[in-house]
Amino acid sequence: MLTIYGVYRSRASRVYWMAEELGLEFTSVPVLQARRLDNPLASDAPVNTLSPDFAAVNPMAMIPAIKDGDLVMHESLAITLYLARKHGGSLAGQSVEEDGLLTMWTMWAATEVEIHTIKLVMTYDNEKEDTDEGRATIAVASRSLKRPLAVLEKHLGATDYLVGNRFTAADLNLAEVLRYAQSEQALFSAHPKVDAWIKRCQARPAYIAMQAARSKETV
Repeated sequence: MLTIYGVYRSRASRVYWMAEELGLEFTSVPVLQARRLDNPLASDAPVNTLSPDFAAVNPMAMIPAIKDGDLVMHESLAITLYLARKHGGSLAGQSVEEDGLLTMWTMWAATEVEIHTIKLVMTYDNEKEDTDEGRATIAVASRSLKRPLAVLEKHLGATDYLVGNRFTAADLNLAEVLRYAQSEQALFSAHPKVDAWIKRCQARPAYIAMQAARSKETV
């Protein structure tokens, strides 16, 4: 049985989405981000990323993490690639070349895109979007995203998805990274193929199921 550690309102959403796509049975262990709590080490604090029990699973004190049999993994983008590869089907690479491309786009999402989109989502999460600091952060992050979005727009000019013209783990990973930027609609309006692509990804039943579970979380 697959065990997923982490709440849906975190990067664990990627893993939950993948589990839904693959139709996997799993156990969910809610683990909150310590930053959400006033005193995460209090004796009555809910399980969080600084809890000793969770540190035994991921000493980096980050969510998500998984246990799959004897295997323990963290790093959300790596977990989704692993699950797709293990369970096969259309979400995984169908050749060595496709495996390479799935990895390439996933690494690109982490190194060229998320470093900017995370600044956007954290600005809104911390309710700083209407401050001078927040507006400056949003402006810089949005400007920094123009080049990668232009690259993606060009790639999607000849295909509906990133690899093999079908939805794969690479699309899931990049769509989740870019979701953090959807507050800035002007970015997507300026890149209509990217906008259509992310809407296709987010129309999938597994994504909708993940978001329905996410909406039920109270914290």
